[in-house]
Parts: sequence; structure tokens; C-alpha cells
Amino acid sequence: MACMNNINEKDLIYRTPHWDVRLNSNQKYLGRCVVVLRRPCPRLMEITAKEALAFMEIVRELETLVQKTFGATMFNWACAMNHAYQNNPPDPQVHWHLIPRYNRQIEFGGKTFIDEKFGYRSISDQDVVTNDLFEKIANALRKNKYSAPFPHII
Repeated sequence: MACMNNINEKDLIYRTPHWDVRLNSNQKYLGRCVVVLRRPCPRLMEITAKEALAFMEIVRELETLVQKTFGATMFNWACAMNHAYQNNPPDPQVHWHLIPRYNRQIEFGGKTFIDEKFGYRSISDQDVVTNDLFEKIANALRKNKYSAPFPHII
């Protein structure tokens, strides 16, 4: 995914020394994010132990953040780089998708989000929200991220 390394202020939620946490343009599942390794790395097996440990800290922080912000019931994680191989030449970059799941409909920013397949594999339908709503979602996550401390891995 060539766009994975491009930092866009509108979708950047927070940054760590190893990872960028970004709001995904696909908001089929409210609060869906992408966690992207900051250095070029085409294969998951090539991440370092420090990067892996830092990622696990992000899992804890990000799940807490999305649950606190939107009330997600549970989370799916995916590391599928199929899209990178649709490009010629392929341009894979290690990244993870956080897919929040909801056992009820959620109202946010004037839109109703419905997780029709809760308890089953998430569907890949696109729901690209308006720029205004995208900004409201990102700002809600940023506000909660920086308003309270998060637990850290021991």
C-alpha cells in the first residue's frame, strides 16, 4: 500500500517511535483504524522484538481508546496485505487493521452505524463517511487519547 507511509494530519490519531495509528477511511465499523510500522518493512516476520512489544502496547491502548470513545463491544485485528500486490510492482508495508465490533447500533455525528454481522467475520464493504464526520471521529479519538492515562504492558 503505497499510501501507508504517507502521513496525513487528518487521519493521524497518534504516533509512537515505531508505529503510526491512523483512522481508516473505511468507517463501516465506527473507529476502524490502521496501525502502520513507521520504517519500511514488507513482511511481518521482519519486525523486531522491540516493534512487536510496542505493537502489543498499542493493542492495549487502542482497544481501550475505541471502547472508551464509541463503546465497542469487541475487536477484530487483521494483517492482510493483499491490496499491496494489486500494484505493479507490489509495495507491501507491515500494518494492522483494528476493526471494532458492536452488538448494537451506534449513533455518532448524526450517522447510525449498524454492525449487521456482529459475531461473524467482518464484511469488507466500504463506508467512506463525509470529511466532516471523519474529522469528528478522529477528533473524538484524539481527545480521549490525550485526556487520560492508559495502561502499559509490564
